Amino acid sequence: MRHFRCYIMLLFVACIPFFSSCTERESNGTLVRITTNVGEIHVRLYDDTPLHRDNFVRLAREGFYNGTLFHRVIYEFMIQGGDPDSRHADPHDILGNGGPGYTVPAELRPHLFHKRGALAAARLGDRENPDQASSGSQFYIVHGRLWTDPELHEMEIRINEMLRQSLFYKILHHQKQLNAEREIPLNEEQLQELAMIEAQDQWLEREPYRIPEEHREVYRTIGGTPHLDGSYTVFGEVVKGLDVVDKIASTPTSPNDRPLTDIRILTMKVSK
Repeated sequence: MRHFRCYIMLLFVACIPFFSSCTERESNGTLVRITTNVGEIHVRLYDDTPLHRDNFVRLAREGFYNGTLFHRVIYEFMIQGGDPDSRHADPHDILGNGGPGYTVPAELRPHLFHKRGALAAARLGDRENPDQASSGSQFYIVHGRLWTDPELHEMEIRINEMLRQSLFYKILHHQKQLNAEREIPLNEEQLQELAMIEAQDQWLEREPYRIPEEHREVYRTIGGTPHLDGSYTVFGEVVKGLDVVDKIASTPTSPNDRPLTDIRILTMKVSK
């Protein structure tokens, strides 16, 4: 993914062009009904991620998402929307770089994971975005697939590699800040070597990430996208309309993963 296309994941949650959403308040979260030109998706926003919840609600109430597209769709992975540039895009436009002009601080919660139907925030990659801040508007809904135990073991290895890389970029970013105050600044190669050594030392002090058994059971029986866990903010889930997610995920796409037929968010409305 490049730029906000990375927001999915990898860049990365939930609706876009011509979908309509409505939300009601429950003790366990805010409900949003997303009406699209191919059906309705109902999502619940988690109270455990209040920054993302409140931002999504505000944008929905302002009509920010109305007329936008699900501009990036990958079968058995996710469907991504929230780019305002998609509203009047030509068929061959490359989308995924638009937003409201701000980011949302990461709200990573160990108990919130990328199960099928999870709603998560897209973002730039760790190199440009070491704090893993979310796009101000782009989101994705996990389509996912079922996973076997051997595959989940491989995913654990991949997740740990991603976490290790993320640690390196955080340290490198910090070293660059310190470097600006040095009387004799280090060059890029020296900074990277210093960051690599420090990251290695810190990594050796950590316990490797293990996918919790309750998450593994969900990935085995319901499905999801486990390799994104711990790196992207999950802030809600689909409670009705997974068949619509399936329909969108199955739509034919271009080599850039954009649906050949526009899939739009018609409206998003929030009520409490």
